Amino acid sequence: MALRRILSLNKRLISTPSNSVAGFASFSSKSNPYIVKVGIPEFLNGVGKGVEQHAEKLEAEFGDFQKLLVARTIKLKRLGLKCQERKLILKYAHKYRLGLWRPRAEPVKS
Repeated sequence: MALRRILSLNKRLISTPSNSVAGFASFSSKSNPYIVKVGIPEFLNGVGKGVEQHAEKLEAEFGDFQKLLVARTIKLKRLGLKCQERKLILKYAHKYRLGLWRPRAEPVKS
């Protein structure tokens, strides 16, 4: 009985492709290149919830979008952002770096 189970498990492992695991979606560590050029104002508009009002302040301080992606919370706090706004920016920056989120190309019509 145990030998039969081992053989059936071995057949399943051999029959699945080497780059995928049965029951799991395939994930890649490389993010897809983005068609739309993303800057600080586009990123903050994508996050929404009031953080877009700080676009000029963040643009003046960081200048480059890549510098905003690696910013720490203390630097954002010194710029006068509230705790909830800092958390939103840092959360979406992390998702953007991983390739799990990107701002929409067109703003959402309300």
